[in-house]
Amino acid sequence: MNPLTKQQIMPNSHLDSPHLADIDEIDRQLLRVLQTQARMSITELAERVNLSATPCARRIKRLEDAGIIIGYHTKTDAQKLGYPLAVFIAISMDRHTAERFEQFERKIQSFDEVISCSIVTGRTEDYLIKVRVRDMAHYEEFLLHRLNRIEGVAQVHTSFELREIFNRSVV
Repeated sequence: MNPLTKQQIMPNSHLDSPHLADIDEIDRQLLRVLQTQARMSITELAERVNLSATPCARRIKRLEDAGIIIGYHTKTDAQKLGYPLAVFIAISMDRHTAERFEQFERKIQSFDEVISCSIVTGRTEDYLIKVRVRDMAHYEEFLLHRLNRIEGVAQVHTSFELREIFNRSVV
């Protein structure tokens, strides 16, 4: 298989990126289908992208080996599971030390309500987390009895999600 040039892979992009993956349009089609229907058989998948089963399986294996496909997950409906309230919380830390940040990151991962956590720039806050809770009482308990008790949390700013328009992965 001939490696593609960066221009063939992602025309009109930042071509100097060291993280640029060697994938073509068929690989992208495979990724798009897998993101919506990861349980599809190889035969069905191959048919959807106009390949035979063996080359399709080889491409998927190559994408997995390259670390582009990093797992297969079940997407759940938070509302139907009883967690309809989505909350974005911006968090400021009292000190900017590696130890303080590492401690916060270890602790925040232990809370099941936290579905994502990012360290951010361009804001006065240091972290942005997304939380799913049952209701306002659950949020209050999470905020007052767990989040605010993490050593180093100096300030929080809460925004409630009215409606998620879409959520997708990069292809």
